[in-house]
Amino acid sequence: MAEFSKKRGKHRDDDPLSSAVDFLLANARLVLGVGGAAILGIATLAVKRLIDRATSPPDKDDVKAEQKSIEESWQELNLLKTSTRLRPKQRREDLSQPQPSSAQAPPRAPESEPPRDPMAVTVSKFSPSPPTPLCLTLQERLLTYYQNHVVVSESEIALAKQLASDIAHELQNYLRNKFPELPFGNISPSSTLHDGLEAVAADHTCLLVPLVLEPNLWSFIPGEDTIVNDPYYWVIRRTQLDYFPRGNSPWDRFMVGGYLSSSVLLGALRKVLVGSVNWPAIGSMLDCLIRPGVVSEELLLEVQHDQLELSILIFPTAQREDRALLAKPQEGLLENLWQRDFYQAEVSKLQELDSADSGVRRLCLQLLQGICRHHPSLSRLSVSHLAQVILHLSETDTDWAEESLADRFQQVIIELIGYLEEGSLPCYFNQHINLFSRLQEEEIDDMGFALYNAVMAPELLLT
Repeated sequence: MAEFSKKRGKHRDDDPLSSAVDFLLANARLVLGVGGAAILGIATLAVKRLIDRATSPPDKDDVKAEQKSIEESWQELNLLKTSTRLRPKQRREDLSQPQPSSAQAPPRAPESEPPRDPMAVTVSKFSPSPPTPLCLTLQERLLTYYQNHVVVSESEIALAKQLASDIAHELQNYLRNKFPELPFGNISPSSTLHDGLEAVAADHTCLLVPLVLEPNLWSFIPGEDTIVNDPYYWVIRRTQLDYFPRGNSPWDRFMVGGYLSSSVLLGALRKVLVGSVNWPAIGSMLDCLIRPGVVSEELLLEVQHDQLELSILIFPTAQREDRALLAKPQEGLLENLWQRDFYQAEVSKLQELDSADSGVRRLCLQLLQGICRHHPSLSRLSVSHLAQVILHLSETDTDWAEESLADRFQQVIIELIGYLEEGSLPCYFNQHINLFSRLQEEEIDDMGFALYNAVMAPELLLT
């Protein structure tokens, strides 16, 4: 059984009741299918948590478990009650259909009392605003949410893009003057801000600093062929050292053990950004305040303008043919690793599909971005995660016309639950890459519960 079927806490193996529940979940997929097992797994996890709190002795190392409030327990119990309304053999693709109403209608309120809004008791605790009136369809709710909470003004986008472009120009000039022997390519932006996909606010972007590598001296090695055996992370190996010894390439100074080290390169550029570039002078010229990130391990610039605040991440990048690698090593991994970048491929594919059928995939992506940025439990779902789910769904559901936006939106939520239940989101461009590999189990749990609620009532995400 996948991630939602596993107990995340301690003292698991000593509890026979938990083992019995796990046995049930392990065989749920055979009876209910992937979607049914996902929903059953999420609902059962709530019960298992309540059982574990009652039967397990306190663990001094787990302060969070001791501080779990009674209110949260009741919320999980209510979640279980909601799950019983699902038909046992309901498939994942059927979850988007309206659920049959109860055979017995609820008692009518006295005429002296105003009609109560059933959504009033289920409004998300994360939003202080009242729910949208029930008279609107989900399609209308989505479009209203898009206009009120997702769309960014053209003036804000234009200002953010101009600031990023000016800073890129100044940084380009500095690097070429400071390191004339290093062949840097033209610094270019790469983010939703510059691709018409920005949501909520124009407050972040990325700048790519290309390294011009000699093709006969450097070779890109796939992650499967490295000691890490992770297709998400590649290495760049120095070649022909017998004929062209160290020093023949200007990038040899950043080499460690025969490989171009992303960590060494990032360290060198961080020293330049923090200690050498005259950001106060550049900021004064651009009518803003620019501060390099001192604490962050990434190359970060914080820009404060009187009309907006902008975070700029800077990534050295190496590209060959259709492979783009970022100097973005992960914590605990080898310092020579380079992460495969699929962002431009994702954006291009979405644009291609939408252009072919006048679809709303990009609109759906913006909606999901806005929801995830406003929802604490879903904030770890990146643009790449969401875009990849939409691309996968486009393989099976080809109707992405505007009138089908609500159906496709619900389908994306259901698909996400399935991937979270598996603990794996295969990359659209390389099925061997799991895009969820860097998520923590607790984060997957939280996202699963939030999205499970949204299956029954998608409008809860739009409050």
